Amino acid sequence: MGGGFYISKFVGVVGIVFGAGAVATVIALAVVYSQEVAKNEAVNPTNGGSTIKPPITTPVIPTTAPSNEPWDKYRLPDTLKPDHYNLTLWPRLTVNAQGLYIFTGKSYVVFQCVKETDLILIHSNKLNYTKWEDDHLAKLSALGSTPAPTIKKSWLQPTTQFLVLELNGKLAVGESYQLDTVFVGELADDLGGFYRSVYTEEGEEKVVATTQMQPTDARKAFPCFDEPAMKAIFHITLLHPPTTKCCIMILIKTFYCPTSFDETKKMSTYLLAFIVSDYDYINSTNDNVLIRIYARKKAIADGQGEYALNKTGPILKFFEKYYNATYPLPKSDQIALPDFNAGAMENWGLITYRETALLYDPKMSSNSNKERIATIIAHELAHMWFGNLVTLRWWNDLWLNEGFASYVEYLGANEAEPDWNIKDLIVLGDVHRVFAVDALASSHPLSSREEDIQKPEQISELFDAISYSKGASVLRMLSDFLSEEVFSTGLGVCIVYYHIINIILSNTVLQMLEQKWLSLAVNSTGTSLPTGQTVHSIMNRWVLQMGFPVVTINTTTGLINQQHFLLDPSTAGSVPPSDFNYEWIVPIRWMNTGFVQQQTWLEDKTANKPEMAVTGNNWILANLNVSGYYRVNYDNTNWERLLGVLSSNHESIPVINRAQLVDDAFNLARAKYINTTLALRTTKYLRSEREYMPWESALDNLDFFYLMFDRSEIYGDMQTYLKYQIEPLFKHFGNITENWTEVPTGHMDQYNQVNAIRVACSTGMEECQTLTKGWYSQWMKDPTNNPIHPNLRTTVYCSAIAAGGAAEWEFGWDQFKAATIAIEADKLRSALACTKQPWLLNKYLEYTLDANKIRKQDATSTIVYIASNVVGQSLAWDFMRDRWNYIFTQYGGGSFSFSNLINGVTKRFSTEFELKQLKQFQADNSEVGFGSGTLAVSQSIERTTANIKWVAENKDSVQTWFRTERTF
Repeated sequence: MGGGFYISKFVGVVGIVFGAGAVATVIALAVVYSQEVAKNEAVNPTNGGSTIKPPITTPVIPTTAPSNEPWDKYRLPDTLKPDHYNLTLWPRLTVNAQGLYIFTGKSYVVFQCVKETDLILIHSNKLNYTKWEDDHLAKLSALGSTPAPTIKKSWLQPTTQFLVLELNGKLAVGESYQLDTVFVGELADDLGGFYRSVYTEEGEEKVVATTQMQPTDARKAFPCFDEPAMKAIFHITLLHPPTTKCCIMILIKTFYCPTSFDETKKMSTYLLAFIVSDYDYINSTNDNVLIRIYARKKAIADGQGEYALNKTGPILKFFEKYYNATYPLPKSDQIALPDFNAGAMENWGLITYRETALLYDPKMSSNSNKERIATIIAHELAHMWFGNLVTLRWWNDLWLNEGFASYVEYLGANEAEPDWNIKDLIVLGDVHRVFAVDALASSHPLSSREEDIQKPEQISELFDAISYSKGASVLRMLSDFLSEEVFSTGLGVCIVYYHIINIILSNTVLQMLEQKWLSLAVNSTGTSLPTGQTVHSIMNRWVLQMGFPVVTINTTTGLINQQHFLLDPSTAGSVPPSDFNYEWIVPIRWMNTGFVQQQTWLEDKTANKPEMAVTGNNWILANLNVSGYYRVNYDNTNWERLLGVLSSNHESIPVINRAQLVDDAFNLARAKYINTTLALRTTKYLRSEREYMPWESALDNLDFFYLMFDRSEIYGDMQTYLKYQIEPLFKHFGNITENWTEVPTGHMDQYNQVNAIRVACSTGMEECQTLTKGWYSQWMKDPTNNPIHPNLRTTVYCSAIAAGGAAEWEFGWDQFKAATIAIEADKLRSALACTKQPWLLNKYLEYTLDANKIRKQDATSTIVYIASNVVGQSLAWDFMRDRWNYIFTQYGGGSFSFSNLINGVTKRFSTEFELKQLKQFQADNSEVGFGSGTLAVSQSIERTTANIKWVAENKDSVQTWFRTERTF
């Protein structure tokens, strides 16, 4: 691969062509401290021996009112194009005289003028600049024969995050220029840009200087053209102590001062990473690709990187075959960070992870921890081609980048762990998860208009369940009706094609690639599209309009129809208009009384399908394996037949569809398509069910009932019913595990064992509570010998702490502080929120404000854990409202933090009083703002309004049903 490239419209790779003005999408993945150093000066070996100086105050010209000036807009003008950067950075790993950690830097960027201009805008955020001899913040030089114009004025524009240079003349089209800057920034603990992570090892506090650039924080590390299409080559030198190591996306040449690196590939700024640490690593080679896992020395010594090392090679090899394209770099480094706001980040060749997402210890890590590591590694490696090699032009089509990786992560993990049957879990982990969000009137399409996504907070807001999980679900549906072979072949053709020609994707090329995709589909056995339809016409409806349909099948007449599914039908009037009138072209895989039928399509609002009319005891089941992104409803007669099959012979329905029937029924009931009692009846057969997916689906949906009623008189009847239902499953696992001394061998069975003990204990089954309290008590007596299996620790810790008092909580807190592996600390951190003691929960909430107690990366999720506890709900809500300004200011570095926090704390809201408080919270903080949680506030208001209506309409019937069923 030579130069970089990006695309303006997406069609070919996955066969999606979006119409004119539709979407722009991705193919879319030891310094030696000398005496001069002690004097606070760093010689830049690349720039004539000039020095990096301490910070100075840099001028800021505030914008007092909105203007049409280029520097008051958030997007870069199309006048300049970067070619390469030369960057030297020196992070200080100890505090300075002012008590701050800082980094100093010297940088120049070479760019070409593509349109005549007398203005230079380059992104910069929270950097202070050293003035040059002419009293300006940068120096401009011409690299060609035409002299560079002098700088008229230079200043920082903090709102739009620009360094602005007004010139006394115009830059010449076609000429190249060099812009030099000297700057200083804080190596803060804010988890964004160039930041610090701190950990303690063998009693010594150590600092890691690391990065997180996505989406708009490269500008916090150095001045740059910080947009994904502005690809360039980077030459980087890092200054660091001789006792530390540093790494970047390309191969390390030396560990000494200064460490300079070979030039990078042509790449986007958000994919750049550089790290200085006191880490060790393990390595292996896979088909000439060097694979290294970096982590704390003790973690490496304890073998916690071995699992990731062993699985990276097979996953890389799988994606090379899947894309039909060789991995484009000579090495793949992966590093585990103590402080990291995201789960992981696909920096090209140097992937950064939370420790819990990369490090595995069989003595401490559960089955779910192992799965998370495998899937996240697969997700990030998928980006090496899809996202990194072929890159989105602008963030409005983030969904394809992240949605694609979220889909194929299951394929890559399946290659690494073929016995897990992990591909099925996308239904629970993504499809059902995002249905809950996409059924709201406040949802949004996969693809946004480019002009609607301008500000950094608007970009961050796109990192949501729609982009990730709906994107994955829709692409999975596309792969299913095209066939996986056609899907991956078309993808590979496109990636190889763009690698060779290295051009911007034009509409003409897109049309050519669509024809290639269509020909692959036509020539593939078993792949067919509706007559007159193309991939373009089908997928436009799933990408360019929000939501999804419910397909209703009348098995008496064969008439089927579709309707936009909304959890609260009364909100239909507030749904924005759609060019497609909220109608979809729906692929329907189905079976008749256990026999799979030929796929059919629903192309209109209503269609007559005589083959779907059945008589007698025959039954219809649609959306086999939940391959389509829609819900299914039936006439009441067919629902009754399906309930009968579940009761008498549930295994005649595929396991994924048993989970689907439960999930569809509960959500159809919430949307008033069927009675709530019909949905509840889908859980009665569970006494005979031993598979994980249907149980998990049922428990997820019953959780909603607990949220609505765990503060009411219905709660006791629900507990009695669920305890009765779970009893056979609890006894089943007790029997096959030698009275809980072993774990099942199957991946899904291990998950279901956890469900069995969690639900049995939470519903008050004495046998279960005696078991968990006994294990925890045994551990308290001998803290160095934990008798609880890693799979069961989260639920056992929670059960024992909930049943105990201050002694159990304080022991858990002590063990949390002493934990040497983040995975174990996370189990304890969530369990500490289970206590029923309000004073302990309040103390725990206060701990989230102290980074020495709860890391910043974990603060918001800890608050959500507490809010999930019915005792902690109101405490967490009051705490969040009271401390919002602090939380927003201090914990604003992540894409998901605020949306997850707001949704998590308000998910139990179901009263008019809570709705009023929520609206007041929105009004009170309108000036402070909500950042990436802005949409989450609107969604919470909509969800609370729907909850109020649902409780009013269903409370009596739900109470009657549970009271009837508890008599057994």
